[in-house]
Amino acid sequence: MVSKKRKADGPTEKFYAVRYGRSPGVYGTWAECQAQTAGFAGAKCNTEDKSFFNFDDAEAFVAGENPSTATDGTKQEKFYAVAIGRDPGIYTDWDVAAEAIKGWKGPKYKKFDTRAEAVEYIRTYGNEAGQLSIQDEDIEPPAKKSKFSAPSSSNNGTLQIWTDGSSLSNGRAGATAGVGVYFGAGDPRNVSERLEGDLQTNQRAELTAILRALEQVSDDQDVRILTDSKYSINCVTEWYVKWEKNGWKTQNKEVKNRDLIELVREKIDDRDSLGTDTLFQWVKGHANDPGNVAADQLAVLGARS
Repeated sequence: MVSKKRKADGPTEKFYAVRYGRSPGVYGTWAECQAQTAGFAGAKCNTEDKSFFNFDDAEAFVAGENPSTATDGTKQEKFYAVAIGRDPGIYTDWDVAAEAIKGWKGPKYKKFDTRAEAVEYIRTYGNEAGQLSIQDEDIEPPAKKSKFSAPSSSNNGTLQIWTDGSSLSNGRAGATAGVGVYFGAGDPRNVSERLEGDLQTNQRAELTAILRALEQVSDDQDVRILTDSKYSINCVTEWYVKWEKNGWKTQNKEVKNRDLIELVREKIDDRDSLGTDTLFQWVKGHANDPGNVAADQLAVLGARS
């Protein structure tokens, strides 16, 4: 069996861990490891091509714990996605993530190996606060073939429109939200207005901005709507299909913002009937896209009006 002193050896040192075998422990060669597991019912050890480069990780494996480093010796970061909790978001430290769900009734969370998986989990299962927590994540949604998917560049004849929503003190009492639609500098079709209704949320402002954009153009005009709200894009291009089949319920709860989603879909369906393209493209918010910056400014002005 390997002495713990050997963990101080060079980086090429490998360790083989036997969790269940004739003599559980950490070994320095694959042959020694095999000797403890061959013919042993229920034996469990790491495989030859999955040797540990860290003694502590090998020892943790023997103790029934998950190793903290990958088999190439690098630190393997974990991502804890809190879709529903006191403070939804993505964490890389479990102790911090635990605080985000501590005492919360009905939290929803899960551990992932990649940040993209964590983002997708919150996108699928998160409530409004969860969706907002990943709104500015610089990770594209999984590629799916859809007539609504837009290329990164413009096509001739396709009008580009930037939309954005803003909610000051979003999620709190007294929040005020605004809608921004930007066609271009000085364009009379630009929109900056206060969000209608009692629910002054960012998500409703984002969806309303898309609706206002479609209302400003004729149904036979091909458009590409550029927005930093992946939530809105998913709502009106993918998620609505399943929601309609389920009677607009998710996990036995009413789908939020159904009224706006249906209004946007009605506009898109009317345009589809004429063979008009309604394309959507995600852009990173608060970055360097001039159109997005302008739409954001219009939305903020609307929220303050």
